[in-house]
Amino acid sequence: MNEYVIVTDSSCDLSQEMVEELKISVLPLSFTIQGRTCRDTPDHRDMASKEFYQLLRDGELGTTAAVNPEQYVEHLTPILEEGKDVLILAFSSGLSTTFQSARIAAAELGEKYPKRKILVVDTLCASLGQGLLVWYAARKRLAGESMETVRDWCEENRLHLCHWFTVDDLMHLKRGGRVSAATALAGTMLQIKPVMHMDDEGHLINMAKARGRKASLDALVAKAGELGTGLAGQTVFISHADCEDDARYVGEQMTEKYGVEQVCYNFIGPVIGSHTGCGCVALFFMGRER
Repeated sequence: MNEYVIVTDSSCDLSQEMVEELKISVLPLSFTIQGRTCRDTPDHRDMASKEFYQLLRDGELGTTAAVNPEQYVEHLTPILEEGKDVLILAFSSGLSTTFQSARIAAAELGEKYPKRKILVVDTLCASLGQGLLVWYAARKRLAGESMETVRDWCEENRLHLCHWFTVDDLMHLKRGGRVSAATALAGTMLQIKPVMHMDDEGHLINMAKARGRKASLDALVAKAGELGTGLAGQTVFISHADCEDDARYVGEQMTEKYGVEQVCYNFIGPVIGSHTGCGCVALFFMGRER
């Protein structure tokens, strides 16, 4: 069995420590804010997460760029040159062209390296939802499972990986053109918080509204109880847009109500955070359906 490397992109929002622990390779997307273009690396060497979110609070808007095929080719070539195969777990095709870029690069490199295997999976996931799917896959690889077996598991289970999140800053969504000014103003005045999830096609869908921040956080926990399977034995991931206390409240509720085995936290990276704004909390777990 040939050795293989799991490659994902930085929209997975995994920490540098977890990337090293899982022995995976992360291709950074990029973002631009205040005229400065940075790579979204797991160690945030170009811009710290707190600095990014402070800029958003100051009224700046971030823009993002997907990975193009040439960047994939550059990233994958050294791995293939070492005689290793590659399993790519890419950012949802419902939100980005990153998956399509991976497929283009895989086809090109497959001709140049005919003895190597390059498999590409559309995770249909984002942020630490993508990160959680990668976490499962990497643990299976470290346990000795083949690349094809891991690929098949990811494709069979990606729609059981539930993404539920709430956005705090409706005015940021207005500035980004994602809600109308009237909706943002009314929602802000009434303390209405959207509760959203990712559907089976990898798109973000507004599912409900909660009155007040705590109610919106509780709604995430309630959804886990409604949809989760075997929560008591699960590791769940929670990402946040510079609101760690709120994220930990959700994690504590998951532990107290459902006895989850482990909760892992990390920032929502600038690529996703450019679209959510500050104050987003996202909960990821395995369930019977999304």
